[in-house]
Amino acid sequence: MELNDCNREVLDDLDFIRRAMTGAAEQAGATIVGESFHKFDPIGVTGIVAIAESHLCIHTWPEYGYAAADVFTCGDDFDPHQAAELLIEKLSCAQPSITEIKRGQLTPIAPTGAVS
Repeated sequence: MELNDCNREVLDDLDFIRRAMTGAAEQAGATIVGESFHKFDPIGVTGIVAIAESHLCIHTWPEYGYAAADVFTCGDDFDPHQAAELLIEKLSCAQPSITEIKRGQLTPIAPTGAVS
């Protein structure tokens, strides 16, 4: 997601970003298995929420009112669209742009020596 025209104050608030990310993950049905966030000096936050279904990550540039965020998922129990909409709302983003990329369209390979 390209998140333009966000609330600049919240983009520089480590605790707010952590709560927004973990809250979006939980509300969208994810199982959180870990997290790591960092506050840059003088401004900006980066963070990742590891979920059983993959991850959510964010990097903020408060001076531009901009954040880049990814919602990467697999499985059917987690709704990435809901997570994205929750982040857009929590960051008061006036100009969001979402690009969806289908990845990992894999077909299982038969084990070596198996007969098809």
